[in-house]
Amino acid sequence: MTTFQRARLQGTQFSLPAKYYISPEIFAQEQERIFGRQWVCVGRSAQIPGSGDYLLVNLCNESLIVLRNQSGQVRAFYNVCRHRGTRLCHEAKGKFSAAIQCPYHAWTYRLDGQLAAAPHMGEVDNFALNDYPLVSCALAEWEGFLWINLAANPEPFSKVFAPLLNRFDDWNLPSLQLGKQIVYDVQANWKLIFQNYSECYHCSPVHPQLAVLSPSNSGRNDLMHGSFLGGYMTLNPGSSLTMSGTTNRPGIASLSYEDLQRAYYYTFMPNVLFSVHPDYAMVHRLRPISADRTEIVCEWYFEPESLPLGVDDAVEFWDLTNRQDWQVSEWTQLGVGSRAYTPGLYAHPEGLLAAFDQEYLKQIGNP
Repeated sequence: MTTFQRARLQGTQFSLPAKYYISPEIFAQEQERIFGRQWVCVGRSAQIPGSGDYLLVNLCNESLIVLRNQSGQVRAFYNVCRHRGTRLCHEAKGKFSAAIQCPYHAWTYRLDGQLAAAPHMGEVDNFALNDYPLVSCALAEWEGFLWINLAANPEPFSKVFAPLLNRFDDWNLPSLQLGKQIVYDVQANWKLIFQNYSECYHCSPVHPQLAVLSPSNSGRNDLMHGSFLGGYMTLNPGSSLTMSGTTNRPGIASLSYEDLQRAYYYTFMPNVLFSVHPDYAMVHRLRPISADRTEIVCEWYFEPESLPLGVDDAVEFWDLTNRQDWQVSEWTQLGVGSRAYTPGLYAHPEGLLAAFDQEYLKQIGNP
């Protein structure tokens, strides 16, 4: 049985020093040591439903082609021709008919990444098509989402995500459909956004609309250490996290009575803010652009039969809440860059922030 507890500090804990939020050098180290070695969410399997469908992903300054091949398997390849390095594909998404052809010298690859044709290379001694496949990287599918790891020999996804496997089965996440996507450009370090998401100490002053529907002191957590952190907050009886506080969408039928009274919020390091609600799911994917800038893709997912009932009530509520969060994150970014800033003392409701900091320093190697 899962045990949920209030966030609580273990001793005195302070926020991170300023360098972790403003240093370009540390940002570069994060790209290599964290985003270049961990499982990063890059999209949804439903984005590429058919053979040849693809999307381009930018991760750690690498362009990657994520595609579905003829056998229905999803693969990820570096967007680099094996001849002289030319970028193969330039459109953000699309469909390959049956092959990928380099626009420079027409080297042609099958959808499984194998080189199928290379004009005039048969005249070259010791050339073999099999020696020049596209370079692939590790890819996993979980709960309908796609995850990439750029490490040469990554730890298996199933081992890393063991604390989460089967945790969200009752929401039937792979069957939910996209209701809305909003992309935000936030002038703040990605860690400030993670940290803000992990506490509701700020909810009463920053999110008055949220605090009316979900008590800010109701948070209880079951994951309190490591790469995955979070738990639930309770909803007031009969309420939904929408602009009106109600909704005409029914709760997901497979949820327990208990889960119909809660919203669950988790952080998946390094780039996902994940929440599931009685009638929808909301997922934020973060892409750090610089030490003080982060792109955030926020998506709302609903049961197919609920989509005709409308999704604006939930989207408008969270768009407002998101923008409130981004504003205080940007203000904090400005403050941590001041010579007056020194690491601040965490309060007990910020216990998950201390846990996040600990895991972050472990992964980056405490430079």
